[in-house]
Amino acid sequence: AISLTGNQVGIITDGFYSNARIKSINNDRILSELDQGKIVILAGFQGITIDDEITTLGRGASDTTAVAVAASLNADRCEIYTDVDGVYTSDPRVVESARKLDQITYDEMLEMAGLGAKVLHSRCVELAKKFQVPLSVRSSFHKGEGTIVIQENKIMEEVVVSGVTSDKDQAKVSLIGLPDTPGVAAEIFQSLADAGINIDMIIQNASQDGTADLSFTTAEKDLNKTIEIVSGIKEKTGFNSVNKDCNIAKVSVIGIGMKSHVGIASKTFRALADAGINIQMISTSEIKISCVIKEDQTERAVQVIHDVFELGHIGNNA
Repeated sequence: AISLTGNQVGIITDGFYSNARIKSINNDRILSELDQGKIVILAGFQGITIDDEITTLGRGASDTTAVAVAASLNADRCEIYTDVDGVYTSDPRVVESARKLDQITYDEMLEMAGLGAKVLHSRCVELAKKFQVPLSVRSSFHKGEGTIVIQENKIMEEVVVSGVTSDKDQAKVSLIGLPDTPGVAAEIFQSLADAGINIDMIIQNASQDGTADLSFTTAEKDLNKTIEIVSGIKEKTGFNSVNKDCNIAKVSVIGIGMKSHVGIASKTFRALADAGINIQMISTSEIKISCVIKEDQTERAVQVIHDVFELGHIGNNA
């Protein structure tokens, strides 16, 4: 066997030193060592710029490096070994009946990764989808096939909901009495974007007096910075006051089958209502529904949604 660093292999990245992205990989050294019958062990997490400056790739970098190398070598699959034996319908620590999935689509895995699931980082899945690299998520400690992450097919669409996730790293900011005129929201969100703050869910409620209330969510770690920025443009944008709420969480339902089945939203909302859980904000995409709720109701919400879609059983449906 031989071990190589990102520099030795030629993993070229951009210049964002603590969160760099891979631009290209030179396969010559890897292929040369493989031709000599050697097992190549490649250090993840780091690379070099075109100016030979060392960079690190940030969160999920080892998995991302593995997928990038697999794509560059046109490998049959990329196996990710971790501390869990696959992707589950929900966090087994929260839902006892959570079931390991045999397979899941890239899009579903991307949604799960971005909505609180910790098995794979979204950058790794994005790269796998782009280059159509099948991913196998397996345990480092136990034998088993794990979960395969692949392109969707007709059989997979028959499973309406694949999983339920939760994310407590959320905070809600509400701007009260905002002038209901063009350009105001753009000014606010441009200022936040310039500061590198990612905004998730957005709701605006207009009133008859020409003002509106604007609420949005962001990562809890960015809350203080967010409040500082919006307070700094209060006079320019003309809102009356700003409120914040850290005691929230986001619960999400994900499934590729949502594209071809109706009634998923109503079933989700009814399950939460029957459990006495109020929904503060809602966001949807083609394959997911996210709800903002009180943080202390997170585990209960995940459990009732998991139960109503019978995710503990193979072949669940709406």
